Amino acid sequence: MIAIDRFLLLLFSVFLLSSCARKPIGIFEKENIPSAPDYSQEKYWAALPTKLDSADLILAPSLQDAQKEAAVDVFFLHPTTYTGKKGERNWNAPVDDDELNEKTDASAVKYQASIFNGVGRIFAPRYRQIQLQVFDEFYTERKPYADQASALAYSDVKRAFEYYLEHYNDGRPIIIASHSQGTVMAKELLSDFFDGQALQQQLVAAYLVGILVADDQFKVLKPCNSASEVKCFTTWRTFQKDYVPKQFVGDNIIVTNPLTWKTDDTYAPAHLNKGIIINDKQQVYEHLIDAQVNTDLGILWITRPKKPLRLRLFPSKNFHIGDYNLFYMNVRENAALRVKTFLSK
Repeated sequence: MIAIDRFLLLLFSVFLLSSCARKPIGIFEKENIPSAPDYSQEKYWAALPTKLDSADLILAPSLQDAQKEAAVDVFFLHPTTYTGKKGERNWNAPVDDDELNEKTDASAVKYQASIFNGVGRIFAPRYRQIQLQVFDEFYTERKPYADQASALAYSDVKRAFEYYLEHYNDGRPIIIASHSQGTVMAKELLSDFFDGQALQQQLVAAYLVGILVADDQFKVLKPCNSASEVKCFTTWRTFQKDYVPKQFVGDNIIVTNPLTWKTDDTYAPAHLNKGIIINDKQQVYEHLIDAQVNTDLGILWITRPKKPLRLRLFPSKNFHIGDYNLFYMNVRENAALRVKTFLSK
């Protein structure tokens, strides 16, 4: 199967499986907790500057991997790729599952983390991520078990970041980038290590994509409101124009328009979109998707493009899986601008 189909079918499968009955059986039990990752070993990192990995890939001819000479680090937290199997008891993913790790590397690391290889060395830890359907359990009587599963996942992320700080950072500026479940973890990480703390001075910016971020999420850390602002965060969730999600909407949610990098509701026409990247064909689809923040709903609206065909035929009005890729070139360009601004100061 050609690479574009593999990537998109993988993303579609995550979307479709969210409605399937694959919830973990039983309660959250210590006996079923997968072994913890040892971050001193390279195999427990999906991306490291010291090894060849999917984050190093260049997906368009005009781009370059600048990690070797970069003055900045990127700590990337990938989204959910663990959908589980019927009858499983695991609430969290095993980090030694080669098939799962390959799926993570061929999707999120390749098509999201690679956005940042033009500006920084990429560090992406494997962690005992929450199984996809566990997110539903946060709203049922099994919420205490879901909370334990989430705490376990974050304990890995926290240890990975602490290991990174001790062994790799050496005072370098940091970009935090995440998507979906990764953003759930990144919000905690920012609260624990950056918000109003000394490490915030090393923060270039945080890209907290695919999960809502409330306006009172942090005590000191503020949303970015310009393309070049630093020591701040950006965030958005993408839906088709005029679609109203059934959950997680409200006027106290921060939303960044990734075409203007502002949080107001000014319409950004498609000609501002520098390029979508969704495949392995070294192809950038330019000027196809507009964007506008709906401040009442707390989401980002786009007009469904007429091409490429796979986006036009995408079977949902929720473009969550493409939160980064629909604005791939804009995010990449913005990260470079923020790094330039940070280093100049």
